[in-house]
Amino acid sequence: MNIFRLCGDMSHLAAIIILLLKMWKTRSVAGISGKSQILFATVFTARYLDLFTSFISIYNTCMKVFFIGTVYFTIYLIYMKFKATYDSNHDSFRVEFLIVPVGGLAFLVNHEFAPLEIIWTFSIYLESVAILPQLFMISKTGEAETITSHYLFALGSYRALYLCNWIYRYYAEGFFDLIAVVAGVVQTILYCDFFYLYITKVMKGKKISLPA
Repeated sequence: MNIFRLCGDMSHLAAIIILLLKMWKTRSVAGISGKSQILFATVFTARYLDLFTSFISIYNTCMKVFFIGTVYFTIYLIYMKFKATYDSNHDSFRVEFLIVPVGGLAFLVNHEFAPLEIIWTFSIYLESVAILPQLFMISKTGEAETITSHYLFALGSYRALYLCNWIYRYYAEGFFDLIAVVAGVVQTILYCDFFYLYITKVMKGKKISLPA
């Protein structure tokens, strides 16, 4: 554990809490991509299968359980409790165009050709592109609510901070995971345009709009 990973984890927690509070207080899931949340659920489920096989720390276990539990609760809110407010027409990204290539890549490029290792690698690759349906939905609707923008900024900050964590670990511990780093760089790049718009618009009280 180091300050960059801790801040990254806290940013990730903040993103989830912001999203849940937004949905619960407004009683609406408008502007939220259910498909992105399903991809995140797939990511967490695949990555945290080791909950049943290994124990690292109370902190590690609690974080894993929290991420799994909250993402499935989010899906419940989107597709069941607040289903009437879900905009399925604009949440139309073809997720199979992400899952199939990512699954194939996980089989071809991994640390070890073993079931759990391939599943873990799949989760790393999938997380790097899981936000695309949400960004696509914003581009189709034309803008994002301020609270949704805060959620995306916190989520993007989590990944950027994890890049700093990997740089720190490389110099402090000699640890380097090429698969995780490359996937993290790809994910951070996807947020770059959003980061710029967030700083120049949301911080001035304006809504973010992405080009279609």
